[in-house]
Amino acid sequence: MGIVTSQSFKNTITTYLGFAIGALNTLYLYVFFISDMHYGLISFMLSTATIMMPLMAFGVHNTMVKFYSTFKTKNSLNSFLTLMLFLPLALILPTGLIGVIAYDNISNFLAQKNPIIGDYVWYIYVAAIVMAYFEVFFAWTKTQMQTVFGNFLKEVFHRLGIMLLLFCVYLEWLTVDAFIIGVIAVYALRMLIMMFYAFSVRLPVFKFHRIDRLSPILKYTVLIIIAGSIATVILDVDSFMLGMYISIEKVAYYGVAIYIATVIVVPSRSMQQILQPLTAKYLNEKNKVALEDLYVRSSQTLFIIGGLIFLLIVLNINSLYETIPSQFSGGLIVVFLVSLAKLYDCLMGCNNVILFNSDYYRVVLLFGVILTILTVVLNMLFIPKFGINGAAFATFIAVTVYNSIKIYFVKLKFNMMPFNTDTGKVLALLIVMVAVFYFWEFPFHPLVNIGLKSVVITVLYVAIVFKLNVSDDISRLIRKYLRFQ
Repeated sequence: MGIVTSQSFKNTITTYLGFAIGALNTLYLYVFFISDMHYGLISFMLSTATIMMPLMAFGVHNTMVKFYSTFKTKNSLNSFLTLMLFLPLALILPTGLIGVIAYDNISNFLAQKNPIIGDYVWYIYVAAIVMAYFEVFFAWTKTQMQTVFGNFLKEVFHRLGIMLLLFCVYLEWLTVDAFIIGVIAVYALRMLIMMFYAFSVRLPVFKFHRIDRLSPILKYTVLIIIAGSIATVILDVDSFMLGMYISIEKVAYYGVAIYIATVIVVPSRSMQQILQPLTAKYLNEKNKVALEDLYVRSSQTLFIIGGLIFLLIVLNINSLYETIPSQFSGGLIVVFLVSLAKLYDCLMGCNNVILFNSDYYRVVLLFGVILTILTVVLNMLFIPKFGINGAAFATFIAVTVYNSIKIYFVKLKFNMMPFNTDTGKVLALLIVMVAVFYFWEFPFHPLVNIGLKSVVITVLYVAIVFKLNVSDDISRLIRKYLRFQ
């Protein structure tokens, strides 16, 4: 457990550092250093590349980790790793060929609403490839129990690189077109550094021998492609579809609002590393009591922590928008709706982990396909009528339906629910604090106001949560760090 604990802690710190740098880039540097049109273009390009990434990777980054330990001889293992390195080309090369043949049609389709997109279609393709192979090489190091450097590259490196490029634009050392090329180059450089590091950890030995259990490996790979595509589509399809229906500048406004709301799930990303092995252990042991306890406790802990971040975002959002150009304030409703969706994700606890580690993981893929279709249809209905608010509303509805289905399914198959009376107490506390503090502001500069208001909200929230004793884990942490008796 020593290496797991150590690397999990370092990865958590790295994730927060990357998020802080990304917030600076998203909220201020992009906003003030380049035009809204080009900001929206970059958001569209990276969102589209992210949607394509699981296809370009061919599911290899998950398949490699799952099956690596099942190979016991050097020849079979090297043949497996050789397959994993070359398998993504099975989709990358045909996709590129289709792109060459049908370039004009693809370009015209993507540029229907925003002609500027048509000049950058190949950039999207290249970005998707380097993102995919980065994940492949990162998975290569994961099989060797080395994740810290890869996580630094994944969370921090490209954001630092983009920050430097933004300052180069501000100092007029780069044109905006050169900046866009530079962004793709940063992702490519990240992939190359990850490749050299991965091969320094374990040097590849190319073998093309027959691989045992090839059929289950490929079946799993196809399922993971679907699962990965669903996850990325849910996260990024709204930004992609906005670029198809409304002016590209508004994609930038939406991107800022989404980034703000996404802060809520950062603690959940860190906790999943702990929840996954514990949940799998209890499922394998058929320890229903321990599994249900973990389900409820994880939901309570993440709901309380996510609830505090939700309050800090929603109750300070007006002051935050005063510090950036006024046109971005149109994302206020987006922040509120997506924040609610992210808070619901926190309330799920280890629900996803239970489903993906149980015998019902194929059903989760079915739910995901349904959600993807629902998300696309809702975006098609709402974006033309309501713009970025319509995209946020579509996301909120889709996530609410998806999460509710999964909660019901776990209840049906495992007879467990993540909620209890303490959940209701926390929900009531959140509603009351929003009602009390939303319209209350200090008469100071917006940043000073955010700082002071955040202190007041945090102290009051922590005190009430401790007094109500709605979570033994949270109360224990409060006693430990604040020395409450």
